[in-house]
Amino acid sequence: MIVTSSLIIWKALICVTGSESPVVVVLSESMEPGFQRGDILFLHMSKDPIRAGEIVVFNIDGRDIPIVHRVIKVHERKNTGEVDVLTKGDNNPGDDRLLYAKGQVWLHRHHIMGRSVGFLPYVGWVTIIMTEKPIIKYILIGALGLLVISSRD
Repeated sequence: MIVTSSLIIWKALICVTGSESPVVVVLSESMEPGFQRGDILFLHMSKDPIRAGEIVVFNIDGRDIPIVHRVIKVHERKNTGEVDVLTKGDNNPGDDRLLYAKGQVWLHRHHIMGRSVGFLPYVGWVTIIMTEKPIIKYILIGALGLLVISSRD
């Protein structure tokens, strides 16, 4: 019942926010001091044009983990009106072109998962700890399983 409810809530958030991943955890220090490692970001994706200064979450072809960085430059294609963006982590010395796929200079709209519209500080540490120390995840799952078994009504 809990799993089903969680999936329904997740799918509803996807529909409401327009983002394939409406909630993400900051995994590195690249956005400090604005966002710390372990902060949870809430995302929204609208049809509005992306502007320099916005914080976006994007996927790079060939990588599984999304990246949270700030848009530093916007390039509008005159013939189509489509917008390409260049990003940079606030705590990084240079732009993200070295992170992009080989030969890629700009991010296109389909790379952008969403824009940051809010955050919860440090709450994402639970996810980071369970990912980096899998034994804690297994202990937690085991404890929850024992709780379910032992609490028969």
